[in-house]
This record gives sequence, C-alpha cells and structure tokens, in this order.
Amino acid sequence: MRAAEPVDQDHRRAGALEVREVEGAAEVDRPQAHGGILCDVPGQAKGGVSVPRPLTGGLPADDKLDGDGGAKRLVDTQTQIRCASCGSSNRADRRFCAECGTRLGRLCASCGSPAAAGEKFCGSCGASLIAPSRAEQSPAASTPPHLAEKILGSRRALEGERKQVTVLFADVKGSMELAESVDPEDWYRIMDRFFAILADGVHRFEGTVNQYTGDGIMALFGAPLAHEDHAQRACWAALHLGDELRRYSDDVKRARGLGFAVRMGLNSGEVVVGKIGDDLRMDYTAQGHVVGLAQRMEQLADPGRAYLTEHTAALVSGYFRLRDLGMFAVKGVREPVRVHELEGVGALRTRLEVTARVRGLSRFVGREAEMARLDAALGRTIAGSGEVVGVVGEPGVGKSRLCGEFVERCRTRGVAVYQGHGVAHGKLVPFLPMLELFRNYYGITEQDGERTAREKVAGRLLLLDDAFRETLPLVFDFLGISDPDRPAPRMDPEARQCRLHGIVKRVIEARSRFETAVILLEDLHWFDAGSEAFVDALVDATAGTRMLTVLNFRPEYQAAWMQRPDYRQLAV
Repeated sequence: MRAAEPVDQDHRRAGALEVREVEGAAEVDRPQAHGGILCDVPGQAKGGVSVPRPLTGGLPADDKLDGDGGAKRLVDTQTQIRCASCGSSNRADRRFCAECGTRLGRLCASCGSPAAAGEKFCGSCGASLIAPSRAEQSPAASTPPHLAEKILGSRRALEGERKQVTVLFADVKGSMELAESVDPEDWYRIMDRFFAILADGVHRFEGTVNQYTGDGIMALFGAPLAHEDHAQRACWAALHLGDELRRYSDDVKRARGLGFAVRMGLNSGEVVVGKIGDDLRMDYTAQGHVVGLAQRMEQLADPGRAYLTEHTAALVSGYFRLRDLGMFAVKGVREPVRVHELEGVGALRTRLEVTARVRGLSRFVGREAEMARLDAALGRTIAGSGEVVGVVGEPGVGKSRLCGEFVERCRTRGVAVYQGHGVAHGKLVPFLPMLELFRNYYGITEQDGERTAREKVAGRLLLLDDAFRETLPLVFDFLGISDPDRPAPRMDPEARQCRLHGIVKRVIEARSRFETAVILLEDLHWFDAGSEAFVDALVDATAGTRMLTVLNFRPEYQAAWMQRPDYRQLAV
C-alpha cells in the first residue's frame, strides 16, 4: 500500500470559487478576492477587440505610414496592438489589422463609447475594458446555449433532488512554477486557452463546469442534467480531453518551451442539488467523500494521466480499459482506496455485452415468431434479395437481446456479421457508431498501430477490387489513420461525404459477390446526423445484394428509408 502525496495547498485557490477540504470532503465557498495571477494582467478580448501590448523593435519612427490614407507621419513604434483575430502585431495608429483586415478599435461593452489603445477603463462610464478570462466568467457565459436551456428548463424539478453523479477534477501540474517562468500576459493566454479546451470537452458530453479552480476545473456529470451513464460520459470526456490536451501541451512546448502537463481525477457518488441560479451557478451538498475523493485522485495522478476511484471503475468496467494500481492511503479517508488508471476505450459497447460478461445471460425464450421473421429475411438475402429490417420497441423490451441472439445464429452458420452501436452521448460525437462499424469490418483493433491498420484496410479493399486503390487516402483519413505517403485529398465536406458514401456502396456491392453478410446497427435514436447519412447510404446499397441490414431503435425514431419497398419493420 502506498501513501498519496500531500495535498498541494496551491490547488485550493479558485478563479470563481474556492475549494476547501473539510474532513476529506470538499467545501465550496466564494473567495474573498480573486488573487491569482490570471486576473492581474490584461488579456485578449474576443470578437476582434484588441488589447495593446508593449513591444520592442520595429521600423524607425520616421518610416511609418498612416494606416488610413498612407500619409507619412511620426508614430510611437514601441506601442503596438495585437490583433485578436490572427495574433499579428500592428502599429498603435492602425484601425484595421494589416494581416487579416479585422477592425482594431475597441468599444466599451457597457456603454458603447470608443476607447483608445492602451486604456484599461472606459472614460465615459468607468467600466473595465479588459475581457475576463474563462476562469472569471459565470458558468452561463461558457455553457453552450442548448445545455443552458436544458438546465434552466428543468431546474425547479432538480432543486432538492438527490442525484448520482461523477465528479471530474483537472489541473496543471506545477502551475505556480510554470507561471513564474513566463511573461504574465503569455501565461494568461496559455491558461485561457486551456480553460476553453476543458470547458468544451466537458460540455461535449453534457457535463457542467461547476468551478474554475485557478489552474483547473471541477466538473459534474449527472447533475444538473441527469444521465444514467454519467460515469461513462465523464470517462469519455477524460479521454477526449487527454487527446486534446496532449496536442495543446505539444504546442505550448514548441512555442514557449514549457512542460505543460495536465492530470485528472474522477469519483462517483450521490449529491443533493440545491438552488440553480439564472447564471447556472449551482449549490449542492456532496454526500460523504464524493468531491473530496475526486480531487484526491487528481492530486495523486501522474502528469498526463486520469485516475479513478473504485466507485467510478465499477460503473464503467468493460466499457473502458482500466489498470488496477492497487490500494492507496488517501488523506482524510480512514480506509485505503483502490485506484484505477483510465487507459482507453474497452472492448464492450453495450449494456447487454457487459451483463453477459459479468453475470451471464438468462435463457432466451419467448421470441420464436420474431426470430423466425429474421431468419426468413436472412434466407431471402442469401438468395440475393438483400433487405433492411427495423427492430423497434420501447427501452428495456429486449431489442438488443433479440438482435444479439440473431447475429450469434448467423455466425454459427458462417455468415459474417459487422456491428456498430449508438450510445447515449452519441449525437455529440461525430460518426462514432460508423467508425466502430468500419473498424469492425476492416478488423482494426485498439492495439493496432497505424501501419498495421493501413495494411488491414488496404488488404481488404484491394482484395475486392484493385480499383479501390485510389480511394485509400480518403478511407484512411476518415478512419483517423495517418498515411505520410498518401495524404488525403482536399475537398469540401459535402463532396467528401458523397465520395465516402459512394465508396460504401461499391464495397457492399463488391463484397456481396463473394459472401453473404449482416450489418447490425443498434440504437439509431442516438446516432449523430453524419452517421444517419451513412445509414441512408447503407440502406440504398442493400437492394439486390447479399447484405442484410438490421437496425434497432425506439418508436419515436423516424427516417425516410422506412418508406422503401425492401424495408420490413419488426415490433417487439
């Protein structure tokens, strides 16, 4: 058993709130003053508004031209304005950016009066002209409108409710030392972009940023928006943030020479939702060590890693790859805590798969009529008359179990099966089920390197028809497989989508000449728009082939292909 490192007191300074540990849990208070370095320096405002920054160098003063009409005049070469749109430096007398044409003048956000370069407060009304960082904004300012509408629309029902949530903490390791090594304004910009990445990643999976902690955030999944899969969403967010922040850390390293590393911690448990204000600030009461343990996991994590408690691990086991790190003595907790590292996406995709792996499935009975109809559709497909079958039913009636039993029968008969699944947060992740389907078709696993993945894709396609060689760069690009020798063609999104749909149709037609196959796509009601467009292409390609496409979804789901003559619906 290992001891966790002492709690870093610097972690408790908050941008908009302050986190204070009380007997192992976290107590939330408003700070007396915002004393962090991020609020002490001017920043770069949004929407083309610029903040002056003293710069050295430049052309001699007598060689400057007026930005309005070209007349020569003397200007101060030491004060320049940095364009908020493209980042280029411009002379103080410029009204428009010489690089991108963005207007450089500023207007007071409070009264609309013009402000000269270098002014920090409006001369007309006294309002600050410096835009707040993300850490200083209210939750409403950084929450996407569609999420804010959901929260405010249901807040009366939420207040006072007990909610199962997953808490995520993320922060920069050694932020105080890093801040001391760079110019304050540069650090401001680095952190403001960091906060933007964190907020966007949390909102992507319908979590909410509850606190900015000076050098990181605290986020909730499952409150105020209730989600049964809150732990999965938090883990998806952590993996997504890990990828985004690694790229950002590389950028910071190249530009500033800083070792910018982020660590994350997650824990799951119960909270009682309190008052939700118009600005989306939420009061809540954490039960036990819910918040405190999440923060301890973050403080315990190595840079670039995400650590989970056993409470969160139990909720996501099978869906994600976890590494058991053993038992740790954690400050404020009497008993040792088992800690897991989040390593990646797991092999299991559905609750049915997880149940089968953990507890096993009960005997399948009572669906003989439905199974007979699916078997009949398969028989017609083998004869060369491919069909589309929609299995429709309310949640929990057994759609996935029926489809799962059917495809197992197909496999025992030697029929190839390729699968993709929708997930509850799927509308927020472009092409998630289709990427799963295509990677399944090409036999690509999580362990495959890019070279192996390229070989599998090329081998499968070229075996069908050598004419697919010219499509390889586009297919590699869609699957997220880099190919330094064959870069993807540059084209607009609509043209790219049309070409990909055409490739899908050609593959199905070519494949059906050699074998019968079944495509199973589950939970279409959770598909994003891009994946739905691929479903349209699959359905169009099925007619006259030896491809059976089985889709399941809830009754409220509707699509144009349901009017096709080769579509059959099976209600369960």
